[in-house]
Amino acid sequence: MPQGLGGGNISAAGELERLNEEIIACVRCPRLVQHRKEVAERRPLRFRDWTYWARPLPGFGDPRARLLILGLAPAAHGGNRTGRMFTGDRSGDWLFRALHQFRFVNQARSVHREDGLALQDAYLTATIRCAPPQNKPLPSEIRSCRPYLLRELHLLSSAKILVALGRIAFDVALHALEEAFALSVSPKPGFGHGRVFLLPKGLTLIASYHPSQQNTQTGRLTWKMFDEVFAKARGILIKGGT
Repeated sequence: MPQGLGGGNISAAGELERLNEEIIACVRCPRLVQHRKEVAERRPLRFRDWTYWARPLPGFGDPRARLLILGLAPAAHGGNRTGRMFTGDRSGDWLFRALHQFRFVNQARSVHREDGLALQDAYLTATIRCAPPQNKPLPSEIRSCRPYLLRELHLLSSAKILVALGRIAFDVALHALEEAFALSVSPKPGFGHGRVFLLPKGLTLIASYHPSQQNTQTGRLTWKMFDEVFAKARGILIKGGT
């Protein structure tokens, strides 16, 4: 198996493309398959002219990325509608604005998957690939999607930093890194917004609150707090010499 996060600099574009094709065709979780289709059939009036994607969402971005961003799941009327993670919803507005400010993306907003958005030195993925009811995936559904993340970690050979958006993504990221690269992290890092953890093999894990409306509208997550996460990521990459 090729080296992954923190390993050699191999080209994995073809392998990622094949993996993404598998993800799009996935029907492992019956509850999620049913929900994503029901959402598409009962779409609200504001999206009545849309043909929903209503399939699992692959990761996307730069195959040579040094920054990997892990979210929770597609939004029912965001990614499940547009066919691209964080595209067409309020969380994506926050994420792409921050990524644009720190030069990880070419534009500050994304509304559909053909709008020209391109990630630069970054790759975006999620703990599960289908929109879950009430944004709450079951533990069994997270486990079913886990192999996809493990394969991404191996294929994204240039990545050095993983930013986890939310506690669930943080826990999944830590366990996946341990499993994928036979790491032993002790004591286990505790989640906290903005915390930076230096892991074995030159890897860095950064924790962030998820830019969900529940967090942003209540002030739990502010623009300044979110920007600081990616300022730290950019600073680590600059310090690394590139």
